[in-house]
Amino acid sequence: MSTSEIQARGEVLLRPRRYVTHFVKRVLDVVGAALLLVLLSPVFLIVSILVALDGGPVFYRHQRIGRNGVTFGCLKFRTMILGADRCLNEYLAYHPAAEQEWDREQKLAFDPRITAIGRFLRRTSLDELPQLMNVLYGDMSLVGPRPVTQSELRHYGHASADYLSIRPGITGLWQISGRNDVSYAQRVALDQSYVATLSLWRDLLILLKTPMVVFSKRGAR
Repeated sequence: MSTSEIQARGEVLLRPRRYVTHFVKRVLDVVGAALLLVLLSPVFLIVSILVALDGGPVFYRHQRIGRNGVTFGCLKFRTMILGADRCLNEYLAYHPAAEQEWDREQKLAFDPRITAIGRFLRRTSLDELPQLMNVLYGDMSLVGPRPVTQSELRHYGHASADYLSIRPGITGLWQISGRNDVSYAQRVALDQSYVATLSLWRDLLILLKTPMVVFSKRGAR
């Protein structure tokens, strides 16, 4: 039997196991997200009031790329000022170094768009709590690669297929490995590693490590 035939046979044998893993993962996502939404409802209420105090909308919906390339509205508590896109364009036009940083990382060490309460929400990752609703809708998973925009997907190159093969997650290897302290190339490598070694046990370990990383505020911006 040739090497290609052995590999093809291995793929056939692994396919049912992968299907079961994805099915159980989805069941755990729905149950876990529903429980967390109930338990964290007082936090949702408090944060919603604080965000609404500046007169803008409480939630922000941004188009991201999900499984199989399907776009969806990724929910967050709003952390930016009104007119944030115009503010960013003007800031980058006057700060070439910041423009290079944005092109390279799709993030800024100093972001003039972020509100005072927004900085706190980002440092504590509370801004991402509404994504529990994305998990219930089936757009996201509790654990997986962070959802990216269409422009960010170009950073993945040949690894795009790995990213598109599963649902993006609220937390994942990138979040517990340093978040914004990790380069984009390292982030892509982490996502590839996660997909290649997908397992429910690893998901559980990532979920258990996430609160410690959030409280340490490592890599948070």
